[in-house]
Amino acid sequence: MTTMNLRQTPLPSAAVPPVPFGTDVPWTNWGGNQQATPAFTVRPRTEQEALDAVRFAIKEGLPVRAVGSGHSSSPLVQTGGVLLEMSAMTGITGTDKARRRARALAGTTINAFGDPLWKQGLALSNQGDIDKQQIAGALATSTHGSGKDLGSFSSALRWVKLINGHGEIVEIGEGQLRELRAAQVALGTLGIFLEVELAVEDSYYLQEQITYPDWAETAATWDADIDGNRHYSLLWCPGEGSAELLDLPGAPGLSMTNRSYTKRYNKVRIADESEISTVEGSRLDRSYRIYPGGFTTPFHELEYFVPREHGLAATEAVQELIRTRYPEQKYPVEVRWVKADEGYMSQFQGRETTVITLTTEPGTDYWQFFRDADALLQEFEPRAHWGKIHFMTRSRLERLYPQLETFIDVRREFDPRGVFLNDHTRALLG
Repeated sequence: MTTMNLRQTPLPSAAVPPVPFGTDVPWTNWGGNQQATPAFTVRPRTEQEALDAVRFAIKEGLPVRAVGSGHSSSPLVQTGGVLLEMSAMTGITGTDKARRRARALAGTTINAFGDPLWKQGLALSNQGDIDKQQIAGALATSTHGSGKDLGSFSSALRWVKLINGHGEIVEIGEGQLRELRAAQVALGTLGIFLEVELAVEDSYYLQEQITYPDWAETAATWDADIDGNRHYSLLWCPGEGSAELLDLPGAPGLSMTNRSYTKRYNKVRIADESEISTVEGSRLDRSYRIYPGGFTTPFHELEYFVPREHGLAATEAVQELIRTRYPEQKYPVEVRWVKADEGYMSQFQGRETTVITLTTEPGTDYWQFFRDADALLQEFEPRAHWGKIHFMTRSRLERLYPQLETFIDVRREFDPRGVFLNDHTRALLG
């Protein structure tokens, strides 16, 4: 994120927030495709400072958005009002071994959960390829890993403390299922998350197995691989050089064209940590050290979610699109699986899901490719990752999300004046 010259000196003829702030500080996301210049950028260090900033915005009639690590490619963050940059509010605030629960401040990054939870005999149930996101942002967009019996981060939310559009700090817990299911995936429209509680599990070790089957082999064992592994995912490589674009080690002595880089992670018991292995392709380690893929080079993605039963057909349709119309698109196509959940705006609401991710290089013209992929996948009733490039509209949401109106009702109760909406979220959820 752009360095902010945060200051407390008052501006000469304008109201200012009573917390550290910067004015007209440009913001750019991780992938470089989203920018904004808020009137005020605030970096609260405490709940009170966050509350003061929101109350200032309400008083001045300014919209408010929060930003985490900036990994979203969609226009979720943009605002000309007040941008709350939450990275100073970080840390694990409590664990409950018996209930398998962990609490953390909203700005805590996913990679900051590992060691503190492990010391308490706990671990996150799953993680995705990247672990640099702040937890509030991961929840807002239903960030996920892979595994047919494993849910997204959002499905693990059990309690949240937030600032609503009335300028109040409120809590939502398991006794308020209607509100909790709205909060689980809210795109930042219910309010500013301050602290969250997640369901976690007992600590565990994972054994990695990396293989390189050709596509015929991948398709032949499709269901067996999904059902037979705790975590299974694959990256299909359309051509030579594909694997290197995501820093994936290729198959020694084999062409990666039309071949899959497959990942299987399964729980193992070990006598002690002398058995830990860092050998690439067959690592054995604590769970949180195995999950992250280590992707560090910025890229842009479109990520769509189809019912599991359509996963193979949808994947092969995308492959055919690349072969016949977009052979210049060389990035691997990633395919993953996620368990159904009950979050009203979750991409996984009510259905077991196959995830198909298309990746492209910043600075290249990929819009027509993404638009054609979007059109191609419509027969499979796709939902979209809220944090990735997508073409969702209000009419699509009305068709794809059975609890949309319930979510909107809750959103309006928490934020009747639309303080936490921007142009993008207003079009979808206003």
